[in-house]
Amino acid sequence: MTGNRIDPASIREAVRDRYGRIAQQGGGCCTSSACCDDTCVEDPTQLGYTAEDLAQIPEEAASISLGCGAPVKLANLREGETVLDLGSGGGIDVFLAARLVGPSGFVYGLDMTDEMIALATRNAQKAGVSNVRFIKGEIEAIPLPDASVDVIISNCVLNLVPDKERAFREIWRVLKPGGRLAVSDIVVDGGFDDLLLSEEQIRAALSWTGCVAGALTIDTYLRMLQDAGFVDARVTVRYRYLSDNPSALPESLRVLPEEQQRALLSRICSADITACKP
Repeated sequence: MTGNRIDPASIREAVRDRYGRIAQQGGGCCTSSACCDDTCVEDPTQLGYTAEDLAQIPEEAASISLGCGAPVKLANLREGETVLDLGSGGGIDVFLAARLVGPSGFVYGLDMTDEMIALATRNAQKAGVSNVRFIKGEIEAIPLPDASVDVIISNCVLNLVPDKERAFREIWRVLKPGGRLAVSDIVVDGGFDDLLLSEEQIRAALSWTGCVAGALTIDTYLRMLQDAGFVDARVTVRYRYLSDNPSALPESLRVLPEEQQRALLSRICSADITACKP
């Protein structure tokens, strides 16, 4: 990815620190009822999950919503499948997936944060869910064997990964032949070439932990998936963020003309991304 040249180790540490604190403090990721750094939606029913879905999973998992979509709905999971949730947090998507794959299936939740792993494991124990396991690791080095899972899901996490090309290669590696990728993520619909500031300046002003600075453009997302070996890659925009609220931009970006501020904001989107391993 071009643009923001922040050291990858610094990005990982900032992400680990922020989401570790969320796990300890409880509640959603948001400082308001609508969004977290203008991308994360706190109410899971706004993402595509139903009240019935949420009633059947641990309350502590449902109360921490850090996502931007409903990848479990997108994945069309079947009984007996093995699923991996990347950046599983409190476990909301893991528990939803576990219900769908049934006792003959299994769901791994991967997270880089000790506090989230501990929280999700407690949630599983309280709920008596036995077909799940939470493991610590990074998406660029998934601690699972080659060709070991049928489906990979993720919810507003891949934008946080510093080395996305390596992450996509790892995703491809652990999927079985014929396996599926179904994720919700923040993307940029269009580029930055028509704006007065450079892409590097824009990304440097935005927040990595708020899921914006590391978001890929749709074209780059598709290219990286294809380069990793995936086929039938698709990116479908779900909704756009804050196109009518330029005040949401950092002060350093308000030097842009107002119409360019609105244009930039309208390009920040939640999207469904799917692809298959041949």
